Amino acid sequence: MTTYQLHPIGTIHNNGEDMFITLSPEYIPALQALDGFSHLQVLWWFSDFDTKEARAVLETEQPYKNAPAVMGIFATRSPIRPNPIALTTAPVTYIDYENGVIHIAYMDANDNTPVLDIKPYTPSMDRIESPAVPAWCSHWPISQEESADFPWEDQFNF
Repeated sequence: MTTYQLHPIGTIHNNGEDMFITLSPEYIPALQALDGFSHLQVLWWFSDFDTKEARAVLETEQPYKNAPAVMGIFATRSPIRPNPIALTTAPVTYIDYENGVIHIAYMDANDNTPVLDIKPYTPSMDRIESPAVPAWCSHWPISQEESADFPWEDQFNF
């Protein structure tokens, strides 16, 4: 099996009030022309769950209410996975191009989480008009905007 090397380009900061991504200085030029994109897709590393044991987990007992009794890890959004890679579409509030800081409205990452890559969200490539989901999660919100007021705590078995 081939092994790949990843090099973080920056770090996510979440101090409870502000969320932002700081890029390593050598990657600041890569921010050019992001003006006008309202959202970015951020690939990041679930660094708090990167253990040999966590990478070996392939199934989990019903993490979501109404879901099947056992689910394959690829059918979940769990941080416990063979390669702990995460993807979040983050709303941009401001970009400090000079210092390489991207201010975001929200992201489901912990403080000091490594960022692997950033891509602009473009509806022509990233939006699906009518996605299909299993019945057990079909009542979940259909957009990130609607998710803000959704009682997510009622959806999980943990």
